[in-house]
Amino acid sequence: MKNAASGEDITLNKANKDEFITVSPLLDEATERGLKDLLEKISPLLQGKRFHNVVDLLSLASDSVDMFDDAMVQKLMKAYEESVGAAWSLGNAARYAQNQTATLPLPSLFGLLKVAGNEDVRRGLHFVLQFLAVLGRQMDSPAEK
Repeated sequence: MKNAASGEDITLNKANKDEFITVSPLLDEATERGLKDLLEKISPLLQGKRFHNVVDLLSLASDSVDMFDDAMVQKLMKAYEESVGAAWSLGNAARYAQNQTATLPLPSLFGLLKVAGNEDVRRGLHFVLQFLAVLGRQMDSPAEK
């Protein structure tokens, strides 16, 4: 073995454990056993070239960390806050509507028309109808024609 610093040949006396350990931690028996066990465990991955997938996954994680600058984090935070806010609003509206329908009597057809006179109800109905129109457009795919 050669000394990395001086380039001289080194002979190790394995009987002198202090000298053996100070030269290189890789020559330690426990380290050798650990490396041997590790190589035995990953050998199927290496042989089947599945270890490449692990390296690719680590590369993807590294690239993702590099990509996440402050602007990206701010955009993700804003999108998260907006989606949570929208879900919260929808949940509140559904709970309010459920409470109203549970406490109020079922309106007649004319009662429904009377409620439709409310501008908020008309705005909500318009939104629902526009939403359903978009869904209908998406369901009418060119594959069916």
